[in-house]
Amino acid sequence: MSTDNNNTLLRVEDLRKHYTAPRRWLAKAQPAVQAVDGVSFTVARGETLSLVGESGCGKTTTAKSVMRLIEPTAGTVQLNGEDLLKLSPGQMRERRRDVQIIFQDPYASLSPRLTAGEIVAEPLRNFGKQSASERRERVQWLFGKVGLRPEAIDKYPHEFSGGQRQRLGIARALAVQPKLIICDEPVSALDVSVQAQVVNLLMDLQAEFGIAYLFVAHDLSVVRHISHRVAVMYLGRIVELADRDTLFSAPRHPYTQILLSAVPVPNPRTPAQRMLLQGDPPSPANPPSGCRFHTRCPLAQPVCKERSPELSTRETSGTGEHRVACHFR
Repeated sequence: MSTDNNNTLLRVEDLRKHYTAPRRWLAKAQPAVQAVDGVSFTVARGETLSLVGESGCGKTTTAKSVMRLIEPTAGTVQLNGEDLLKLSPGQMRERRRDVQIIFQDPYASLSPRLTAGEIVAEPLRNFGKQSASERRERVQWLFGKVGLRPEAIDKYPHEFSGGQRQRLGIARALAVQPKLIICDEPVSALDVSVQAQVVNLLMDLQAEFGIAYLFVAHDLSVVRHISHRVAVMYLGRIVELADRDTLFSAPRHPYTQILLSAVPVPNPRTPAQRMLLQGDPPSPANPPSGCRFHTRCPLAQPVCKERSPELSTRETSGTGEHRVACHFR
């Protein structure tokens, strides 16, 4: 999918989030944890960009920083050309009708004291001017869109299954007609059969309403199904970014290749070509010099320890740029 300037909805440049521990009396200052360190990407209107990588690589921190649920340390986050990081809290509250989020845990993200109808109507009360009857009618319409029965409007979250609760979260995010929805691992807590239903629902809603998704996930089979483009993160940085088909068929970065080799092969007669990832991830409080992956990379050379590779374009096609941060790829 093209991400030219006219079609770009979200532009993130040099986003950083460093956590600094409070200094204790007579103790040495602790180094900042570089959870996200110089991340840049764009999301086009109606596009799904997925962020993938192993646990702790900064996917969720990046996604939540985009809508300032976590305040970034530095960088720019432009939505429709407006830098969200320069807005006051009141201005940011108004912009949140354009950026909504679906959380990972469909139970913890819903208030147990509110009915399903009240949960979905809450954004309408915050941003709309509808009467109570108009809100109820809108909520019933949203219930139908996400596959919930209209009569469930007066039930409480504990009366729903996990998949139904996530549909409720999707309805809440959809209520104010956002341009971008951040999906923070929205199916990882669900059964496999329910995962497929929820992913297909998200794709149907995107096709109908033109919503863009920033999709955080670790399940590469889900990512392959829903994504237009994929960004691979390692230790707070993007190491490869390409359209879905290119990334899965011709990955360039060694870390991406290792990740994809770990995907289970459904055909037992097809031998899996496994590439083992050696060692543990370094601490984001003390990342390696140069390329952050060089301590575990099978291609590492002395230059990898000395100089950090830029995320640069290797090739361009009709579906976008293939960008890689590696000295040898």
